[in-house]
Amino acid sequence: MAELQPLFETKQAKGRAAFKVFTATVFAGICLMLVYRFLHNPRGGEEGRWTWIGMFIAEVLFSFYWIITQSARWNVTHNFPFIQRLSQRYEHKLPGVDVFVCTADPIMEPPTLVVNTVLSVMSFNYPPEKLSVYLSDDGGSEFTFYALLEASHFSKFWIPFCKKFKVAPMSPEAYFSQQPDEKNVIQVEEWLAIKKKYEDMKHRIESIMAKGSISEEVRSQHKGFSEWYNSEVTKQNHQSIVQIIIDGKDTNAVDKEGSRLPTLVYMAREKRPGWPHNFKAGAMNALIRVSSEISNGTIILNLDCDMYANNPDAVREALCFFMDEKRGPEIAFMQHPQSYNNITKYDLYSNCAHVVHQVELAGIGGYDAALYCGTGRFHRRESLSGAKYSKDCGEHKNLEAKEIDERTVDELEKTSKILASCSYEKDTAWGKEMGLLYGCPVEDIVTGLAVQCRGWKSMYYNPDRRAFIGVAPSTLVIQLVQFKRWSEGLFQIFFSKYCPFIYGNGKIKVGAQMGYCVYLLWAPVSLPTLYYMIVPPLCLLHGISLFPKVSSPWFIPFAYVFIARNLYSIIEALNCDSTLKGWWNLQRMLVIRRTTALFFGFVDVILKQLGLSQTAFALTAKVVTEDVLKRYEQEVMEFGSSSLMFTIIATLAMLNLFSLVSAIFKMIFLDFGALEKLVFKVILCGLTVLLNFPIYEALFIRKDKGSLPFSVMFKSIAIASLACLIPVN
Repeated sequence: MAELQPLFETKQAKGRAAFKVFTATVFAGICLMLVYRFLHNPRGGEEGRWTWIGMFIAEVLFSFYWIITQSARWNVTHNFPFIQRLSQRYEHKLPGVDVFVCTADPIMEPPTLVVNTVLSVMSFNYPPEKLSVYLSDDGGSEFTFYALLEASHFSKFWIPFCKKFKVAPMSPEAYFSQQPDEKNVIQVEEWLAIKKKYEDMKHRIESIMAKGSISEEVRSQHKGFSEWYNSEVTKQNHQSIVQIIIDGKDTNAVDKEGSRLPTLVYMAREKRPGWPHNFKAGAMNALIRVSSEISNGTIILNLDCDMYANNPDAVREALCFFMDEKRGPEIAFMQHPQSYNNITKYDLYSNCAHVVHQVELAGIGGYDAALYCGTGRFHRRESLSGAKYSKDCGEHKNLEAKEIDERTVDELEKTSKILASCSYEKDTAWGKEMGLLYGCPVEDIVTGLAVQCRGWKSMYYNPDRRAFIGVAPSTLVIQLVQFKRWSEGLFQIFFSKYCPFIYGNGKIKVGAQMGYCVYLLWAPVSLPTLYYMIVPPLCLLHGISLFPKVSSPWFIPFAYVFIARNLYSIIEALNCDSTLKGWWNLQRMLVIRRTTALFFGFVDVILKQLGLSQTAFALTAKVVTEDVLKRYEQEVMEFGSSSLMFTIIATLAMLNLFSLVSAIFKMIFLDFGALEKLVFKVILCGLTVLLNFPIYEALFIRKDKGSLPFSVMFKSIAIASLACLIPVN
């Protein structure tokens, strides 16, 4: 009997040999740089001794982090599924799939945004009787419930329309932003008709949101509204709410074509003052329990509320990994990259992360330890139970559809409410060994690591057609808040028992341990970056040499490492579909993130370790005003407030500008020969000034609401001026 062809294949990226040679030469250059620092350290009492020692420490930290990042490039692999083979072998044995969509606030995450995601996943090219969609509303909002009820009615028209015309993306909002194929008159007519239905639904939802109340006439349409008759129901204080809006087992639950509809469930887990709710991890664990009672799909897909489905076959592609006869049983989860639909031409805030998605995450996936990134992830339910992987786990018998539950909707809802109560997890393994782990703002990363350390493997899949598309931050402050939360949570993991070098020792590959630390060490890398942004400019201002003269042989390794690393970075970015200007924007954002968000994340973790602060979760808004959006589309950086982060950004920009102007003036009019020993600092300072051009523009040129306020300009100039007056030694 012929051996079955695999359902997916893994290929290594090209150019590995050339990359390893290049890495070896850069490593040699770094070693020579550190040797120079060690041999030429000024003796006690000499000018610049402590500054020199600081440079040595900063460069050691940079070098260590660079070595860590190479692990994510050492074994880059790409995976390719074969859905035709899946259909041929398992079409009638496809497993149940539960889709989890999480939202937390109807103001910051508007219900129209949420239901677009829900409608998109309901429209997957997958048997509807095996597809269940759950919306977790941590805001406990009757407006979100109403919006989901409206979406359930619209789905009877939207789902058959999607399948008839093979619609992609399946989010109505995204789809109707495109123009129809005018050559197909029938399609245009149906396109206009379904668009009218969508706009009517959207108008009803937004009208009720604007009104701030739901009429008795609307409330009478569904028994679920009775949950909000009590005026004491608030976002932080309400009972468990579970409502099965569409029962997929009901033969009467059909669309306008008579085809079955997927199961659709609304859940708001119980919240009470004094009971820990554990943020998104708590919501996910409640979803795992509730879904196990209602549909118990063996594969779980979790999505953020703003990540709509863009590929109808995304579920089938994922199943190629889980159902592969040879490698499938040991796979716990498969992760997609995060993609966005609102990226500017040159990616102003570097949201795309081209290199991260196409190189780094693919490289970590090459060690069978792809990171769990919180959204766009398919998970085997069994691996979240706390069980260690064994050959008996993940067998295909466990992937087949479960027997039909004969309980009524009311019975299922009643039982499920208990599972979503505050007290259910008390004295259990939930959040410790079962489900997503608690105690960390980035519960996704630490949970993925724990699953892998139990013997499971994970895959990373970056398809040509993006599976899920979301909304990227369109203001600088939103992105910095996001990165602060991420860096803080990631660094907490490094300090915890889950540090990959300790917890993962002997359980996952060394390359995977290092790969995790590429992100876990985001926060501490802020320290050498801040040092380089402050000390070299001040030394340039005072004429203190920190680097070898151009005529010295020691200048060669410094120049080589600087040029080689930046040249390689440019080539890598261009190969990953970025642009030269996009790469330049990335360099600016790296400096801004490290000197503000990541530094604050580092400080918060240290304070937490000292018992001086507690973990907090910051929710980022998904909507912005029209003028902000217009500036974003024009690629104009958005400030508009006197945030401490903006003061730091402006101060560093002014410090480098003052130092560069002063140094150039001195070299031209006083001592041109000083250029030879200060050339490296002049280049560094000059490039920093060029990177900061949008900052100077926001300080002195722009007059719009997104510019930097006068108070920030005054403080930054004052602080930078004072710094220039302080002796470096």
